[in-house]
Amino acid sequence: MTNNDERLFGMLIYLLSFFTAIIGPLIIWMIKREESAFIDYHGKEYFNFFISFTIYAIVSGILVVVLIGVLLLPIVGILAFIFTLIALFKAFNGEEYKIPLVIRFIK
Repeated sequence: MTNNDERLFGMLIYLLSFFTAIIGPLIIWMIKREESAFIDYHGKEYFNFFISFTIYAIVSGILVVVLIGVLLLPIVGILAFIFTLIALFKAFNGEEYKIPLVIRFIK
């Protein structure tokens, strides 16, 4: 079971990512990860998500040269936005959510 503070900080990791992609979520995760396995899980999940989707965006950007990236780049952006919103609401509800298409770099 998670308490309200854990759920709030888990949600803030994703919410702050809309304004500060790295700094806000990193500060919350670094400060609270020792206190809560729930916040640690969502911090790791967010940074795996961030790294994975950054790689997808770079590859899509390179593929713009052969016109495939013109379709892929907006799809990557839309999926990143949607998955962030879903993860935000799941964290607020106290659920651990595995974001689809994420490569698990941080375990």
